[in-house]
Amino acid sequence: MSDQATDAHPRFAEALRELGLDVPVRRFPDATRTAAEAAAAIGCDVSEIVKSLIFAVDGDPVLVLLDGSSRVDLERVREELGADAVKRANADLVRKTTGYAIGGVPPFGHLTRTRVLADRALLDHPVVWAAAGTPHTVFPLDPKTLIEHAGGRLVDVRERAA
Repeated sequence: MSDQATDAHPRFAEALRELGLDVPVRRFPDATRTAAEAAAAIGCDVSEIVKSLIFAVDGDPVLVLLDGSSRVDLERVREELGADAVKRANADLVRKTTGYAIGGVPPFGHLTRTRVLADRALLDHPVVWAAAGTPHTVFPLDPKTLIEHAGGRLVDVRERAA
């Protein structure tokens, strides 16, 4: 792993500069496209990974930030937004909305401004790790700052334990 900010996707590196964030960006030799792969590469718990997921909510993209050990409850997202339909966005919508490929979507620094829902469980950790614009890069940040820079609204949208 390296710790050079230049390892981030150029658009994301620019977003970090614009926000005045000086965070280490780690690059891995192999892609970490899943939360479990990222956690294993970092050496942290999978719940400390931030998943940045795009959903089509009544046809409009919405970003959901969620801990890596959880799954999004689409019904809870629908209720939270007062929507009729919520479905996982396809790869084209993800790239068109964020400018990044699935597996490397960061929580901010996107091409477009979207609504952002941040699951409250992210606050259970002092530091969380999120993609830095590629499936090979991650960065650490305290969750409150991450959610603030993403423009996220705190909600409960993860699936409830059975």
